[in-house]
Amino acid sequence: MTKDVIEAIEQRRSVRSFTSEEIPEATVGRLVEAALRAPSAGNLQPWKMVVVYNSEKRQALAAACHQQRFIAEAPVNIVVLLEKGKSADVYGQRGETYQYQDIGAAIENMLLAATGYGLGSCWVAAFDEDKVSQIIKAGGDLRPVAIIALGHSAEDPKPIPRRNPEDVVTVIH
Repeated sequence: MTKDVIEAIEQRRSVRSFTSEEIPEATVGRLVEAALRAPSAGNLQPWKMVVVYNSEKRQALAAACHQQRFIAEAPVNIVVLLEKGKSADVYGQRGETYQYQDIGAAIENMLLAATGYGLGSCWVAAFDEDKVSQIIKAGGDLRPVAIIALGHSAEDPKPIPRRNPEDVVTVIH
């Protein structure tokens, strides 16, 4: 298990090929706990999560994700849902932005924790929202915004080039 957060950031990759090895529920629980530790505007935590182990449901989710088959291959999918209006009720129109920032922070915590546990993951946002809602029976004010495919990596993804700090940072003294 990686204990250094910088090391986890450097090692994290999007994985799209998984082994069939199961992940203990306790480990998945720790990943969800890591997500819940993310900062959120006003500590509103405008999220819910549905953990999917069921193979048929994972296959249905893969189909709803424009046939991204690796989603079904991953032994666990975590569907991250937005509680619509929760942030806007407090912050007005600006809350519309905050809620997505909050969910992004929660997801990144989960991805880094997965890396720390030696697991592979992939953040998926390309899907038919209505189909995903039907598959997991999300209703009311819940909107699926991401699916995290999670498992033991069957590949060794190479680092992807990133922009240089000099290209994106302006320093003002």
